[in-house]
Amino acid sequence: MKITIIGAGPGGYETALEAAAKGIEVTLVSSGPVGGTCLNEGCIPTKALLRSAEVYETVKEAASFGVEAGECRLDFAAAMARKDAVVDQLRSGVEFLLKHKLITLLRGKASLCGKNNVRVALDEGGEVNVEADYVIIATGSVAASLPIPGADLPGVISSKEVLSLEALPKSVCVIGAGVIGLEMASMLNSFGCEVSVLEYCPDILPRFDTDLAKRLKQSLGKRGISIETSAQVKYIEATPEGLVTSYVRKEKECSVTAEKVLMAVGRRPALGSLNFEEAGIAVTPKGVIVDAYMQTSVPGVYAIGDIAGGYMLAHTATAQGRRALNHILTGCPKDGPVDSIRLDVVPAAVFTRPEAATVGLTEDECKIPVKVCKSFFRANGKAVAMGETDGFCKIVASEEDGRILGCHLFGPHSSDIIQEVAALITRDATLKDLKGIIHAHPTLSEVILSAARG
Repeated sequence: MKITIIGAGPGGYETALEAAAKGIEVTLVSSGPVGGTCLNEGCIPTKALLRSAEVYETVKEAASFGVEAGECRLDFAAAMARKDAVVDQLRSGVEFLLKHKLITLLRGKASLCGKNNVRVALDEGGEVNVEADYVIIATGSVAASLPIPGADLPGVISSKEVLSLEALPKSVCVIGAGVIGLEMASMLNSFGCEVSVLEYCPDILPRFDTDLAKRLKQSLGKRGISIETSAQVKYIEATPEGLVTSYVRKEKECSVTAEKVLMAVGRRPALGSLNFEEAGIAVTPKGVIVDAYMQTSVPGVYAIGDIAGGYMLAHTATAQGRRALNHILTGCPKDGPVDSIRLDVVPAAVFTRPEAATVGLTEDECKIPVKVCKSFFRANGKAVAMGETDGFCKIVASEEDGRILGCHLFGPHSSDIIQEVAALITRDATLKDLKGIIHAHPTLSEVILSAARG
């Protein structure tokens, strides 16, 4: 059996490695550095810089813990160099794994030539045609931009360009209060930038729980980040004072002046020039249309990750790749389960300070009567000892049988704690089940137990 995978991000390369481990011959096509957006210009470099920001903030607050740290100064160039080293180390690890004897890595741009044929324009020159029994498309996404005057001015940057700044700007206006926008805003604020955020929707993090979004907005505001919601950006113009972003809020014309403007209005599937129409694959502007097995309208051709729309998260792409591979390995059934993966239970995290995380349904999304349970980090012993008491836990459960439907966290290490509830939801656990689980003390995860106990 042979599989061609287009795209070497987490979904593509992890699926390639798993397929090879099962004895399948794989051709993996990468149009850029292996690891894709996540490793090279997204998740990993962002978290490396956020860690530098966290350490910087911690050292500045050291005196409150009885530690005299002396003068605290940020070396932005050194923080960026550390970020690059982290990325290089992880990329090298992926490249080493891809030297598997059953994996052929082709570097170039791929296009579909019918059902089983992929043409690759090689970076080194020339073209090759690759035939396979199955094709998995994992070409990811690209940063979106508002179609407004001034969006292409010098100084208007994307999240990718933030990660390659040579000098820290004095002020930044962030357009968009989704995950990317807020993480960048939190990081730049910690580094000492004056940060303003403009969001079109009534709340930040539009896909998150409303209570969580409101509390996080308040917390970020206390740190000095100016956030305006229900703000419709009209245009950006260059002035001697800097870049002026004009917007309308409550029928009032307003503006923000900053050295840089970060366009963080989400991402869109990288449909590019893959020749979907020629291959007969159905697509929409939101991505490639797939079924429950991640199979496109053409049998034997699959699409996973950001290219298929939905949750644009690295771990979603990886799980979808496993689903596609399992469908192939079980003979491509037309219905019925091929694994136990719950693609509807996807934890997501926002690495602001404090962090936010969510899994399952929000209270507003539930179509049945629900019970809402809450607890607060200020009552958690570990959080008090850490000096990080800002935050809460909200669990949404079925009123009828207590089945846990969702959990929404905002507070220290929320990204780690949320995984416990993801496991519980995956196994249809109830509040009663959660109450029966002993949690180590003192730990931050006790906030979940406290919420369940009501």
